Amino acid sequence: MTGEKVSLPEAEVTVQVPFHDVDLMEVAWHGHYLKYFEIARGALLDMFAYNYSEMKESGYAWPVVDVHLRYIKPARLGQKLKVRAKLLEYDLRMKIGYEVRDAQTGERLTKGHTVMVPVTMETGELYLGTPPVLAEKLGMPA
Repeated sequence: MTGEKVSLPEAEVTVQVPFHDVDLMEVAWHGHYLKYFEIARGALLDMFAYNYSEMKESGYAWPVVDVHLRYIKPARLGQKLKVRAKLLEYDLRMKIGYEVRDAQTGERLTKGHTVMVPVTMETGELYLGTPPVLAEKLGMPA
C-alpha cells in the first residue's frame, strides 16, 4: 500500500431499546449492546455486499474472536439509539469499530470493537492472509 489514506466503509442504524432488553431499573442489560453492534455490522457488511450469505458463498466463515466494549452511560427503555459501525482494518482480519449514541442528543453511550478472522469453510482452518474476495468487495489491493 502507498501512503495514501484509504476511506473504509461505515454504516449507521437506528434502534429503539425494547422492553425485553431492560432490567427492573429500565436500563438496557449490558449483553444487549452486542446485539445492537450486530445490527450495525450487518448494515455495514451489506454496504459492500459481503454479509453472511455472501461470506458462505465465498467459502469463508468470519467468526468473531475478540470483543471490546466500553460502557459510558446507560441506554434506557424506549430510547432511540444511533449505532455506527466502521471497518477499521481488513488486512488478515476484519476489525470493526462501533459507537452507540443517543439519537436525539448525540451523546455517546457506548463504544467498542469486534475482530473477525477468516476461516476456510471446507477445512475449518484459519486462513492466513486476506481472502481475495474481501479485498475485491472493498475495491482494495489484496
